[in-house]
Amino acid sequence: MIDKLEMFIALAQARHFGRAAEAVGVAQPTLSAAIRQLEEQLGAVLVLRGSRFAGLTPEGERVLGWARRIVSDARAMREEVRVGRAGLSGTMRLGVIPTALAAASRLTAAFAATHPEVQITILSATSIAILEDLDSLRVDAGISYLDNEPLGTKATLPLYEERYALVMREDHVLAGRGSVGWGELGEVALCLLTPDMQNRRIVSGLLAEAGVSVAPRIETNSTIVLIGHVLTGGWATILPLGAAEIFLEHGPLRAAPLTDPDAHHRVGLIAPAREPQMPLVAALLAEAKRTS
Repeated sequence: MIDKLEMFIALAQARHFGRAAEAVGVAQPTLSAAIRQLEEQLGAVLVLRGSRFAGLTPEGERVLGWARRIVSDARAMREEVRVGRAGLSGTMRLGVIPTALAAASRLTAAFAATHPEVQITILSATSIAILEDLDSLRVDAGISYLDNEPLGTKATLPLYEERYALVMREDHVLAGRGSVGWGELGEVALCLLTPDMQNRRIVSGLLAEAGVSVAPRIETNSTIVLIGHVLTGGWATILPLGAAEIFLEHGPLRAAPLTDPDAHHRVGLIAPAREPQMPLVAALLAEAKRTS
């Protein structure tokens, strides 16, 4: 049953029989047969089928929630037994919003030093994608905003508060300022994160509140690309101070805090709300409490 539920979760995630089969490492006929067997066992049609996958039935949507809980519990049980026998090891998969990657690195470096047998995979993703990946069991934990979008039923641990700054070259006309008001950015050539990023939605909201309409010519989902454009001269970007610090240590960049308002948002660890937690997630939460 567990194997069939895992295949069902993979199909709901991939929305394609071939890709789902590839994801779980079986042939497509094997996956299709497993889904039909699951339907027979439950006495309900779970998948809408035409010439290809066409979605889940209402019963399928309900079963998907149960499948995720059951598979998560089964994985936790196996992990608990394995850790009790061999100690903390395995792979920790962590989804992180781009503006929190520097903070994530500090946390995972401390975690890796404490738990040398654990491999860590850090994936940059939007806040919405992180929640979806947690629900779909693609990541074990995430680092994202805690107070700007609904998180659903999640365990959370605040890490820091994000505040914003205008990042520019030292020869920029605003580089000598101790601070810059949001309302002064109307004439500044800005490159910003893409609108699917929660940071961009926060920034756009603050600009709109200040009466500033901005249509940036450069948009990207990478802070590295933003800084690359700022370094060419003429451009400026808006980043959290924590995310900007790593770029300010060397090179010709300056950051001026943005004020009026002095906005801030909480960023922290997000994990499935379950008890007991997966051993790796429990260890990460403990490390975050110790280091934050």
